[in-house]
Amino acid sequence: MSDRIPRRDFLKTSAAAAALSAPAILQAQDTNDKLNIGWIGVGTRGYAGLDWLHKAEPQGVAVTAICDTFTGHIARAKDRIQTIYGITPKTYNDYRDLLADKSIDAVFIMTPEHLHHDMTIAALRAGKNVYIEKPLAHTIEEGFDIVNEWKKSGKIVQVGTQNRSSSLYKKAKEMIEQGQIGDIHYVRAFWYRNSAPNDPAWRYVVPPEANPQNTDWPKFLGTAPQRDWDPQRYFQWRLYWDYSGGISTDLLVHQTDIVNFVLSKTVPLSCMASGGIYRWTDKTDDRDVPDCLSAIYEYPDRFHINYSCYFGNVHYGYGEQFCGNEGTIEVLNRQDLNFYPEKYRNADAKITSRPEVHLNGLKDFGEQDGAINHFKNFIEAVRGNGSVIAPPTIGQQAAVSGHMATLSFKNQKKIFWDEKGEKYRFT
Repeated sequence: MSDRIPRRDFLKTSAAAAALSAPAILQAQDTNDKLNIGWIGVGTRGYAGLDWLHKAEPQGVAVTAICDTFTGHIARAKDRIQTIYGITPKTYNDYRDLLADKSIDAVFIMTPEHLHHDMTIAALRAGKNVYIEKPLAHTIEEGFDIVNEWKKSGKIVQVGTQNRSSSLYKKAKEMIEQGQIGDIHYVRAFWYRNSAPNDPAWRYVVPPEANPQNTDWPKFLGTAPQRDWDPQRYFQWRLYWDYSGGISTDLLVHQTDIVNFVLSKTVPLSCMASGGIYRWTDKTDDRDVPDCLSAIYEYPDRFHINYSCYFGNVHYGYGEQFCGNEGTIEVLNRQDLNFYPEKYRNADAKITSRPEVHLNGLKDFGEQDGAINHFKNFIEAVRGNGSVIAPPTIGQQAAVSGHMATLSFKNQKKIFWDEKGEKYRFT
């Protein structure tokens, strides 16, 4: 099986890809304008994001319209906006009606990933600047559709791979570019979680009042396979392939993306993924996506990522370890950066004498993670102050690595990316 991918030039370096957003700056808002924001999707993450945006831009923006297919989410978000912005937003249950509002300058799309493609393209065609959560799209092909539409639009688009806006990761990139750990051919990345046996991962609470009358199930399904009303699929969508890539596109893409950023990589040559549903195996549990996943990536220039994720043990947490020939830099839980020099037998004293470095995001940079910075970067780009750090070309590179892991896992085969043939293939 192979699918032709109609883009060749997405394999640019991070800097070159980011430069593609430069033409959009010419059409950005005047610096003194207050931006009107439309918010599509105010569930768990979308609701939290309302406060992040207010912290990022407490004066220069206002969320004037919100959209969701569950009335409970609408009511909660409306109340929050009245509290933090002092205004009453317009409310919609159809994103197309929100996009028709000409007063809206930019939209944040915080919906399940299977809806990203149609919503982002519609927003661009409506003349809106767009912040789109990761992954860019639900498939490789849909991602390229968005990239192509963005290039035609002249609008600002930021993809929500927020680690790129973290000062800790920027510091790691700076240290590596200065030669602090020497040549790098290997990165270990991992994300471990745990929860009680009776509280499975991603089994979010289903509001008891939710029903087909106050939840627009057909709009949630969109182009996904049609099914009868299922509140678990609606509120716990990350557990089903119809709407999610699971670990691969929800977690892994953050980590392959930040490796790309720190080391100026793009996409892998190959991936082999395996795993399964190991943690929650009750016969009444209908989840599709694995709770244990490992993926091995090979990149050009003799480079390798070893990725692992498991939802049954949280001891090692979350992180990336950049293993250079002369030292190691690790970023753990988006909060701690550590540098350790190599001390192998007969190592050069210039290497072994380098002092250890230990930095903390909150203590040294005043940051919990990169999310607020990422929002601010988007708003500043819309205002004409620089470029976004994660334009669609970059977001697509991150998404491709995630989709490769999903495809490898589902097919139980190694997947290869063929740049010249513009297709992927399995062996």
